[in-house]
Amino acid sequence: MTAFVESCVVTAAGSAQAAERRARGRPRAARLLRILADKKNILVTTHLHPDPDALASGVALSTLLRHRLTGAKVSLSIKGQMAGGVNDAFVRYTDLKLVPWDDASLPSYDAIILVDVQPSFAFNPLPPEVLPTAVIDHHRSRNRRPKCSFCDIRTDVGASGSIIFSYFMELEVPIRPDLGATLLFGIESDLAGAAGTPGELDNIALATLTLVADARKLYQMRYVDLPQSYYISYASGLGNAIYYDNVLVSHVDAIGSLEQPAILADFLLRFDQVTYVMVTAVHDAKLIISLRTSDPKVTASDLARRLLRRLGEGGGHKAKAGGYIKLKTGSPTEIDKLRTLLRRRLLKMLNIDAARGQRLVPKSEAARATAEH
Repeated sequence: MTAFVESCVVTAAGSAQAAERRARGRPRAARLLRILADKKNILVTTHLHPDPDALASGVALSTLLRHRLTGAKVSLSIKGQMAGGVNDAFVRYTDLKLVPWDDASLPSYDAIILVDVQPSFAFNPLPPEVLPTAVIDHHRSRNRRPKCSFCDIRTDVGASGSIIFSYFMELEVPIRPDLGATLLFGIESDLAGAAGTPGELDNIALATLTLVADARKLYQMRYVDLPQSYYISYASGLGNAIYYDNVLVSHVDAIGSLEQPAILADFLLRFDQVTYVMVTAVHDAKLIISLRTSDPKVTASDLARRLLRRLGEGGGHKAKAGGYIKLKTGSPTEIDKLRTLLRRRLLKMLNIDAARGQRLVPKSEAARATAEH
């Protein structure tokens, strides 16, 4: 690393620590280490079916704890499907060193750390009787703060990876280029799209990690090869997208990986005539819902919970949210009824006239494009 880059990183570290002091008044990583000081077998985990930010946060926190707690065994384990789509970047290019998930082995850990999820969330991997020692997250919750020894929940931060990055800065632990690429990609993915809302700490993390990240590995992660199913899903989502004033609604049938409706929703929010987007999709006997908004007066996580009340589970961030509904039969009739109900609920909540729907891509334009090619 050149002297210039080193000086930039030192400056960014000072900025990150200053952001810490403004956020809560005291550093956090040192307290986490004190709580874990006598622990010998530590588990780091994240939500079911993790996204890149969750995976990167888990990898980075595990690396940090192994560096500072040399007498402890630190394991990273994931419950649920991980591979597929953009997550393949982590499978291919990140040394995850995962321990197989086993509910029966959870009592053997003397400390469990939840990252990018909270105990009350639907995608919490822990059984109800197992409580975490620490929770590190950036999502909004209607419930009280979790009961645990260490709780670092910052809803003003756009990615959990940025919080873990601040721990490295606070403890003055160097970030290796390969880990820098992993963290940077994870943070970028959570901030992607028009609904991405980076906070002060996110911007510091992005600037710092850009300097230290392995450029080749980062390029490989950003431009991972995608399967044909991605393009089929996007074509379907664009083809049936309908907007009602400033609300756009779309649906994708069976998807291969959970991030597909979220990425499509991010893309659709860039349409210059809409402020809200809802994309639904079918996956693993569930109707998946992704919500996006660029309206500063509306919180997407609250919108998702209201939308899914008595139907399923939902939550998220200020501008990005999502959830799911468990399907009873998975029949086209059931799916169509739920989609219609969700659309009507959303439009009613936003006081939009459902009779004024227009296709994003008119059928005549879609047909002409197909004929020309």
